[in-house]
Amino acid sequence: MAIENDLKQVSGLAHRAACHHRRMKTHLNLVSEQDRKIADTLKSLSLAAPPHDIVPPKPQRRRPALFFLAVATLATAAGVMAYPSGVADGIGALLHFIPDGAYPNAGAAPAPRQVDLSAGALTEEPGGIPAPLPLAREITGSGFVVAPKTTTIFSKYEGRITHISVEPGEHVEKNQVLIELEDASARFALEQAYAAKAAAELVLAARTIDLVQARASFERSKTLTASNAASRQAFEDAQTALDQAVNARAQAQQSIASTELSIRIADEKLAALTIRAPFSGTVTRLDAHVGDMVLARIDSVRESLSLVTLTDTEHLVIDADVAETSIASLKPGLRGEAVLDGFPEHPFAVEILRLAPIASAEKGTITLRLSVNNPPAGIRPNMAARIRISLHDAGEAAR
Repeated sequence: MAIENDLKQVSGLAHRAACHHRRMKTHLNLVSEQDRKIADTLKSLSLAAPPHDIVPPKPQRRRPALFFLAVATLATAAGVMAYPSGVADGIGALLHFIPDGAYPNAGAAPAPRQVDLSAGALTEEPGGIPAPLPLAREITGSGFVVAPKTTTIFSKYEGRITHISVEPGEHVEKNQVLIELEDASARFALEQAYAAKAAAELVLAARTIDLVQARASFERSKTLTASNAASRQAFEDAQTALDQAVNARAQAQQSIASTELSIRIADEKLAALTIRAPFSGTVTRLDAHVGDMVLARIDSVRESLSLVTLTDTEHLVIDADVAETSIASLKPGLRGEAVLDGFPEHPFAVEILRLAPIASAEKGTITLRLSVNNPPAGIRPNMAARIRISLHDAGEAAR
């Protein structure tokens, strides 16, 4: 009802303004272009009817109310064109009918959310969800799993492979037989050395007898010479014979020593034809085949003809490259974490053993050697690895 009364008042004002406009029309023949622009502007600023969800009007009276409001707006615009100086008063009269508080939140900006940045304020957010703490600075790098103890085995002497006792991937113990070779000349050399020793022993025995006889003759000549029963020349001859017997026996002893050395050389060569594991480890490569003729080591190395590659897979490390700009924060003993590309869900602890003495000019990195602690069971040499060493606020890595 209040809106209908307001509309009636507005309609009356519009009617009086229209009458006044007709009276003034005899004095104003033309409306200036500026007045028409003002009229168009006021039409665009005309107020629409209040929303029906605030005060629902009766259905049968909605259309007349909107019609009278439009008529009143147009009449007011016409009056304004007649009296431009009354524009402000006309707009104020129309706005007077809008109830105060109809749009209490119009133009109000939402209140900003307050965030407490004091110590401990970020430990928990509303709802009991802990807020994330600032991430610690990290030093990251990548590298590979390395077996420090690995060797490629060659044959010291040439020979033919007669037996292979291992397979790739097999674990062997120290001094376990890997490959057996045969060389007839080595066996013959050993037999010859033993024969030479036997002959030398016979010679030594003969020279020992000669020495005993020479010593006896010398003692007899000495006694006879003292009693003037023998000449001085006989005594000197006995002395010379004794010296020669001593020298001959010494030579026989030296011959025995020489034959013993020949035996050791032949025996070492024959033993070297049996390839044994120098340490406990895993056979990671096998290039030998039964029946192959193997060259001596010096020729095998030149031709890259190895027999077996043995690796100690029980004691592995990681060689990883990190940016050389991080070297000031790194030192032996610092601990971190590593993960293998083959086992991304099984991280394990690592510790820096040493830093490389030189940096890489090509990559701008420095290599770290890290020990591993409780790595995955399937870790193998040459597997790709990524490392991470977290630094505290002070810039020192965790120990």
